[in-house]
Amino acid sequence: MADGRLADPLDEELEAGEYAPRLRLSRRGVVVLGALGALVLGGLAWLVFLSSVLDVRSVSVQGVQDDKLTADQVRAAIGTVGDGPLARVDLAGVERRVKAIPRVAGAEVWRGWPHTLQVKIVQRRPVAVVKEEDGRFTQVDAGGVSFATESAAPEGVPVVELRLGQPARDADQVISRSQLVQGAVTVAAGLPEEVRQRAGSVLVHSYDDIQLQLSGGATVRWGSPEQTDRKARVLVALLHQKGTNFDVSAPEAPAVSG
Repeated sequence: MADGRLADPLDEELEAGEYAPRLRLSRRGVVVLGALGALVLGGLAWLVFLSSVLDVRSVSVQGVQDDKLTADQVRAAIGTVGDGPLARVDLAGVERRVKAIPRVAGAEVWRGWPHTLQVKIVQRRPVAVVKEEDGRFTQVDAGGVSFATESAAPEGVPVVELRLGQPARDADQVISRSQLVQGAVTVAAGLPEEVRQRAGSVLVHSYDDIQLQLSGGATVRWGSPEQTDRKARVLVALLHQKGTNFDVSAPEAPAVSG
């Protein structure tokens, strides 16, 4: 060096770096890279949305709990809406079709990559069956939805029967048959499991006169559907006492006799 100092290798590298040529793409290079990127993205989009490479190959159904509703019935209800590339399946449309099945209370649908359409259902469960005039039995869930009519009532489910007296018939314009049935279903839905298993029938004489027929011949005077939860708790306590007639129509003053 002119000033007599030794040259620092690090300084020389830094000075050399200041004058090193920088890599710059020409306008043509930018265009080429952009075209290649668009080509790759287009190819991926075609692969996912248009080609058969990621088609739906199976429909997995979860939540089916008995032979009254099968996975094949759910798949049949979905139909062609669930066909084609998985990415293009209308999940909302599939969900609507599944929910339209009478025995389905709710449904959830999602994509199971790479080839599976996933469906999870909540199946309706009867809390009561209504005996119709033709002798058939209509199943009703806890929400009051009628979803199936069959020739026999399922085991362990109370049977609602309308045995209306003349005053109740005369009051049909005030309290309709459907309201009476709904009242009985409210009672059946509010029964604890231990009571529901014993409740063979829910007899409706009027809105304020509902009775339960228990296995073994015991009778429960329930009254109206009002205060069902409280009446159910009182009834569970009363059933530990000996008797054939239980009255919870006034839950603050229950009674046992017989």
